[in-house]
Amino acid sequence: MKKRFIYFFVATSLITASCSSDFLDPVRNTAVVTSEDIANNADINPALLDGSLNGIGSLLIEPGTRHYDLGQKGIDIFSDMVCGDMALSANSYGWYASTSNMIVTTDFTREENLLIWRYYYKVIALSNNVINSFGGNDAIPATSAARHSLAQAKAYRAYAYFYLAQFFQRAYDPSQPILPYNDGQTISFAKVPASQIYDLIERDLTQAVDFLDDFTPTSKQQFSKHVAKGLLAYTYAAMGNYPDAKILSEEIINSGAYPLTTRGQLAFPGLGSGFNDVNTPSWMWGYDLTVDMGQQLLNWWGQVDYFTYSYQFAGDRKTIDTNLLALIPATDIRRSQFGTSGVTNRMPINKFFDPARVGNSQQVITTDLVFMRIEEFYLLSAESAAKSGDETTAKLRLKELLAIRLSGGLTEAEAYVDPLTGDNLKQVIYNQTRIEMWGEGKSYLAQKRNQATITRGTSHVFRANQAFAYDSDEMSFQIPQTEMNNNSLITDQN
Repeated sequence: MKKRFIYFFVATSLITASCSSDFLDPVRNTAVVTSEDIANNADINPALLDGSLNGIGSLLIEPGTRHYDLGQKGIDIFSDMVCGDMALSANSYGWYASTSNMIVTTDFTREENLLIWRYYYKVIALSNNVINSFGGNDAIPATSAARHSLAQAKAYRAYAYFYLAQFFQRAYDPSQPILPYNDGQTISFAKVPASQIYDLIERDLTQAVDFLDDFTPTSKQQFSKHVAKGLLAYTYAAMGNYPDAKILSEEIINSGAYPLTTRGQLAFPGLGSGFNDVNTPSWMWGYDLTVDMGQQLLNWWGQVDYFTYSYQFAGDRKTIDTNLLALIPATDIRRSQFGTSGVTNRMPINKFFDPARVGNSQQVITTDLVFMRIEEFYLLSAESAAKSGDETTAKLRLKELLAIRLSGGLTEAEAYVDPLTGDNLKQVIYNQTRIEMWGEGKSYLAQKRNQATITRGTSHVFRANQAFAYDSDEMSFQIPQTEMNNNSLITDQN
């Protein structure tokens, strides 16, 4: 109970510090916890440092006041809708109308842009606070416990900058100024070149991997070295550095730490869903939601799961795009993840579901949240290998994945994959990434990496049958109006 209180106090104090004008007052504000407080007391009470990191981690799952302000998973919905793989197929309450209609990404006054911007910069500010408590970016703590804590903070900062770079730059260009910069020691309110952002991400994650080498997480909420490697692999792939993305993806796979999701876990009514329990062995990074957290209406599950009390049941229906669904053969178990008739047609009722499976019933959310799983790196390895000229590895990883998903097993997977070469192989890997990761916030990243144009199917309320290129105005978010009004050094939205 005492540790829980410390976590709450530190989390709320740090958030206050990052948002309040009092934080800038030269007179010491004793109502907030600063990096000096953490540094001076961490040895006396390590729970203070743990509480700081848990406070940052809580932002990933804490809802705000708006019904689509849901931390990382809420942003996953925004990105899945913008890229078109998640269709808003009925819109009774209007929460995602502007996202699905591509108004958010073309109008900097829309609050969704501010939610995304504010969320990631808050993670950065709080991470900087912890990093500075160790002495700043170049610190090398003497103890392994301290190195582990510093690595967590650096991984959080890199994670936030990575997503900001994906959302607010149309296409990777290292020379283009894209974002304000704050590494806790150097601050630029003007936008700095993408190369400076990516350099910080790479440095943070490289050090996190090193410092976490001897770390065993006590929960999947924490970063392991494999999760840090995963974020670094995504970073390299976003930069077009596919050889290094492949090396890291292969290291994660070959570690043997995470088995592939079983066929029974892929869709109800198998042995049980692999998408609602943090203890699923294939999950690398996730969050265990418990009754005492009190998560209810404002939650990702209510927006996506028909069986949870909220909008998916009530009339804001999120379904798979019809064109994407058509790419899934009848022999693929992932086709059965989606409903086939009535109001649940094309809903992910057999992928994401409360185990009780009673429509609109789960009110206190205890189904867990997944942020990263091993399948991502089979697919990223395949993609990176194909783009690096190593089609043997690309086909191997793709067949391993599909052998579990196709009813004909490895024989069917080999018959499908072996004839593929060149651009056809790359296209299939991209399609498989979209199918496998539907609803998990990864399709938008894949569209940008693959420089793809996606044509929406018929299932969208807005902009059905329209095509959008990865670098079109509609496909990147806008620096929000609030930032433009308060930061004279930024003069354009993207």
